[in-house]
Amino acid sequence: MSSRVPLDVASLSHPGMVRTHNEDSVFVDGDAGLAVLADGMGGYSAGEVASGIAVNVISTGLMPELKSGRELSKVDIGSGLTHAALLLQQQIALANKGIYEAAQARPECAGMGTTLVATVFFQNRISIGHIGDSRCYRLRADKFEQLTHDHSLLQEQIDSGMLTPEQAKYSLNKNLVTRALGIEAVVPADIAEYRVEADDIYILCSDGLTDMVEADVVRDIVVAKRVDLAEAAAELIDVANQNGGRDNISVVLLRVPADFLPTSGWLQRWLAKKPE
Repeated sequence: MSSRVPLDVASLSHPGMVRTHNEDSVFVDGDAGLAVLADGMGGYSAGEVASGIAVNVISTGLMPELKSGRELSKVDIGSGLTHAALLLQQQIALANKGIYEAAQARPECAGMGTTLVATVFFQNRISIGHIGDSRCYRLRADKFEQLTHDHSLLQEQIDSGMLTPEQAKYSLNKNLVTRALGIEAVVPADIAEYRVEADDIYILCSDGLTDMVEADVVRDIVVAKRVDLAEAAAELIDVANQNGGRDNISVVLLRVPADFLPTSGWLQRWLAKKPE
């Protein structure tokens, strides 16, 4: 491992105001630069099984690699992905396999699946893998933007022009995902990479937050509480519950300290020049 300082992190998960159990699963390790959030689906216990498998497989598979000191920014010629992104892609595929096979073997888990968003921080980059409608946002200075693109019927309707974003707020199709981990034998994840800057804050969340709290309100809360991520996470959960809390709510916040980032070397200078 390098001598870098860890990411500042906070995470909370809550069953919400309607459901009696929580099918979300979360893992975060600021030292390794890893966060995984999964929102399970498939009945009283099966959703929890699916999200648990996803988080366990991905975190267990990635942690040794992230702690090994292995060069994560090296680009694989065949795929064009950095080693970090390739590892993330591979572990998501293994998680999909595990969920799918468990669903086939256990009748009570038939049809279970989970959405997923996972992040790996390395050098001055972040790799993001996601499936479904769990999201990753970034707050950079005062600019707040969504870095993932939902795999959902509602998003497809917005993309096709059938609905405006304003009309989509009142749609009854908010929870219909078009892609989920474990539903089929092979489910591709979207993998994206971005440059990281000091004091960036990344927000991972399940749709239990975004269905209840508008994005601009999420932004305002994180801006107001940016010096205390635990308070920000607690307020996001509280507001979602105040607005109805119709689903499980999970949120992870990660802030990048300046000392987390590399400070010298040709590789770091090259990475810093790469586009967003």
